[in-house]
Amino acid sequence: MLSQMKKMLKGEKGFTLVELLAVIVILGIIVAIAIPAIGNIIKNAQGDADEQEVALILDAARLYEVQNENGLPVDVDTLISEGYLDLRQGDAPSGTVDRDADGKLELK
Repeated sequence: MLSQMKKMLKGEKGFTLVELLAVIVILGIIVAIAIPAIGNIIKNAQGDADEQEVALILDAARLYEVQNENGLPVDVDTLISEGYLDLRQGDAPSGTVDRDADGKLELK
């Protein structure tokens, strides 16, 4: 019986405990490096989305200025209520769009 078990074990292919632990340690190192990198990607994406949202508000204000004789300044709530912007869930920027001293639109 013992000789049969030895023959079966010699033919078995597998990993030792040390090899499995080495793989787990390597995966842990990879995860430790990847988590901060993913966090930075998410943070950068949020910043880019905020910049694009401000640009969208400024474009809506330009359209509002062209189509209305009241012109500027106009607040974001007015742009939403008159259909120049869609209401967005989350932290939508608020404020008033007006021209600065150089004539450029800015969200205050």
